[in-house]
Amino acid sequence: MNCGENDVNCSAESFAGFNDSLLYHSICFRRNKTKVKADQEGMATQSIVLLILVSCLMHSGGAVSFSSLRDTLVVTATPTPGQVLKAGEDRFTVTWSLNQSFPSGVDSDYKKVKVELCYAPVSQVDRKWRKTSDDLSMDKTCQFNIVTMPYTSSNTTFTWTVPKIIPTATYFVRAYALNSTDQQIAYGQTTNSKKTSNLFEVQGISGRHASVDVAAACFSVFSILSLAGFFVLERRKAKTL
Repeated sequence: MNCGENDVNCSAESFAGFNDSLLYHSICFRRNKTKVKADQEGMATQSIVLLILVSCLMHSGGAVSFSSLRDTLVVTATPTPGQVLKAGEDRFTVTWSLNQSFPSGVDSDYKKVKVELCYAPVSQVDRKWRKTSDDLSMDKTCQFNIVTMPYTSSNTTFTWTVPKIIPTATYFVRAYALNSTDQQIAYGQTTNSKKTSNLFEVQGISGRHASVDVAAACFSVFSILSLAGFFVLERRKAKTL
């Protein structure tokens, strides 16, 4: 249709066509925008799910459970059951070796032995910071490293002085066999499976020196004598008045 410059009907028809076209493009733009937003949200959800799956796989692959370890090491320590050791003063000797009742080659992956001082159950009661967990990455039973040495199947001994930082508690000793990536793959300990036998105690440092206690006692005696003298003087003054 050819439109003249002053043709009102033609101009109206053209304007209406322009509006229809504008409306069509506006609708298309909104649909595309909605689709792009939906795609972005879908990609974000997929990324989160993927990260969660990777994290779970990494965690499950690196976690070691104590219940999965074999008790293949024989571990002994010189403290007698119930013996009390003083932190910062006393020392004891730990000995470990492969349990010869196991078949040859059971220790083929053993590269190191890590020996630790561990809390007995009696010293873990109501103390969440000492809580035992089957997941060794979460376990707080053994918090004090005694020594880490290259593995050998024969008897190995190490003498350890109890550090001043060891708190008062009941303990036992545990040794872990580590592989080439320092992951625990076997163990042995000085106590039984219930951790109730061959336990010893450590008396921690209270933080006060003996001279402080002596000075406190002397000050207390002086205070009592001073108070008694004060009452005697007051009674004498009262009698003279």
